[in-house]
Amino acid sequence: MPAPRRTTLADIAQEVGVSAKTVSRVLNGDGPTSRQTREKVMAAVEKLGFQPNLMARNIRVGGPDSTVGLIIPDMGNPFFGSVAGGIESAVRERGLTLLMGSCADDPARERALIDTFLARRVSALMVVPTAGADHAHLRTARANGLPVVFLDRPGTNLTADSVVSSNRDGARAGTAHLIAAGHRRIAFVGDRPTTLYTRRERLAGYREALDAAQLPYDRTLVLDGHTETEAADAVQRALRDPRPPTAILAANNFAAMGTVLGTTRAGRRDVALVSFDDLPFAEVLEPAITTVAQDPTAIGTAAATLALARLDGDRTRARTVTVPTRLIPRGSGELPPTTR
Repeated sequence: MPAPRRTTLADIAQEVGVSAKTVSRVLNGDGPTSRQTREKVMAAVEKLGFQPNLMARNIRVGGPDSTVGLIIPDMGNPFFGSVAGGIESAVRERGLTLLMGSCADDPARERALIDTFLARRVSALMVVPTAGADHAHLRTARANGLPVVFLDRPGTNLTADSVVSSNRDGARAGTAHLIAAGHRRIAFVGDRPTTLYTRRERLAGYREALDAAQLPYDRTLVLDGHTETEAADAVQRALRDPRPPTAILAANNFAAMGTVLGTTRAGRRDVALVSFDDLPFAEVLEPAITTVAQDPTAIGTAAATLALARLDGDRTRARTVTVPTRLIPRGSGELPPTTR
């Protein structure tokens, strides 16, 4: 069967018995028409199910689209879903629609998505930067008034607004919590690449807590894992060491899931765990997972607030908003150290 054809201005014009230009004037409100004509046109629009091509219209008149573009690294990460929810709630109140794309942690794909959003003249652009991406190409768009906001991590080679969590403070608090429980060999499980902003900040907080407690920094206790499986493998290897860690700070939700998997496979229920990022199942495990909780919805809301303020004419210097984290003790982070 042939694909259904979209209703056009010409279809509306034929239905009403007027010109397509008259229909356009009615829909865009940019010319004189009689009340009777307007009523007939709108009745035909309703009858035929006409949907105007807003993108084409905005390009034609040189104005922005009624959309906000958001680029995230991973659609499967619930953290970014909550960020998007915070943005969507805020921009919807202003009559804007959120469009979202995933770059799969690929700088080239991020650039392609940015170009796509710029081509459709989004009203604002929000990006969770990919490691290795360069955002200098956005300087002209930003200079021309496009609100650009980076989330979770700052951009590179572009001065723009950003919204981040208190990564360093949260990791320091989580590590200090494990130290207070008596642990001295505490592993850090972080994301890759090691240059990633959130990993660097959280590792810095981990090291600061060790320094404050006068504990040595042991590079062999710093583990890497971009995926749940990689983190689980790294944890299992560490637990086979002659001097294994008695506690772990997992630096994101995938690292935490991998840590749970790795300790389970190793038959170790005595390893203390603090997760940076809350998990959907954190409270149902035994023991429940102690968490340094971020507020992704608040991150999204703050980013949208910045973008809307720029749309309203705010021309002050770019700024960074830091959303606080909070430590939630649930049991796993309070386990005492054991010797084997």
